[in-house]
Amino acid sequence: MAILVQYCFVTQKHSSIEYRFGKAIRRRRRELDLSQEELAEKSGLHRNYISGIETGERNPSLKNIVKLAAALEISVSDLFVNYGIEVKSESETNS
Repeated sequence: MAILVQYCFVTQKHSSIEYRFGKAIRRRRRELDLSQEELAEKSGLHRNYISGIETGERNPSLKNIVKLAAALEISVSDLFVNYGIEVKSESETNS
């Protein structure tokens, strides 16, 4: 039973918007060959905050999403469209 509960928690975490957004940020950062520290400097955010975003532990504000996109040389819309950050409807997230 504990394994099933743990599996459900991990599966739910990995499907969260925060997790998917973090993976997209990491993927784009790596495409540009930037370290977390370099991205932090370019975006004006702290390296620990960048790390938290990439692991899905942080939920960045819209202002910080815009800062990250600019630092990653991509529009916010392209970041969401080109890196698979689909937004699920409320009915999908409640099921």
